[in-house]
Amino acid sequence: MNKPQILIVEDDPAIGNLIATTLETQNYQYHRAKTGAGAVMDALTFRPDVMLLDLGLPDMDGVDIIKKVRTWSNLPIIVVSARSEDGDKVAALDAGADDYLTKPFSVDELLARLRVALRRVRYDHERTREESSVYENGGLKIDYAAGCAYRDGEEVHLTPIEYKLLCLLAKNTGKVLTHNYILNEVWGSPTASDTPSLRVFMATLRKKLEADPGHPQYIQTHIGVGYRMIQQKQEDETP
Repeated sequence: MNKPQILIVEDDPAIGNLIATTLETQNYQYHRAKTGAGAVMDALTFRPDVMLLDLGLPDMDGVDIIKKVRTWSNLPIIVVSARSEDGDKVAALDAGADDYLTKPFSVDELLARLRVALRRVRYDHERTREESSVYENGGLKIDYAAGCAYRDGEEVHLTPIEYKLLCLLAKNTGKVLTHNYILNEVWGSPTASDTPSLRVFMATLRKKLEADPGHPQYIQTHIGVGYRMIQQKQEDETP
């Protein structure tokens, strides 16, 4: 596989240099943009594998950049921002961001989030090359044509709502889905009063899907924000 191409969108020189140095040590190639307009243009011409995006840019809010990019691309976007409120995270994720990392951040966490995004890129490429009605992720398997789910070869008996939730998460593997997005897609009603019901269904889904629901392997909770289907590592994949 070619070296991953990363677009760094950051107007703070110190943070931009930190991210660039981190990518260099991991053998990633990168390009840097310091404005929103530059980010959109570079996303079009540079065609990166992942965008690392600061929200507080001098000419454009990062959420607007996400919306612009999403009109023509599914490029994974990881927000790296000092905005730490749940409302800011939800707004960015609802606009189409894949993940959200709050400043200050550790280098190890940044690289971990980046690996998740790159696994999604590889997964999307594989799906493009070989369209299939079967989803496989580690020991999890979904046969969309038959409407069945399996864990380690054993069928998992799910309610219609649980199955819809599982399929929605699976089709967005590696991406954080907000409560509102899930409620709208599954129930057609993104009202806050429905969030407790969503939590109940997610809990029952976990009990059926996870070997140890207290330490989930597949469905990750982002408290106050939403949920993510974790892309399992392949046996031949290096960290």
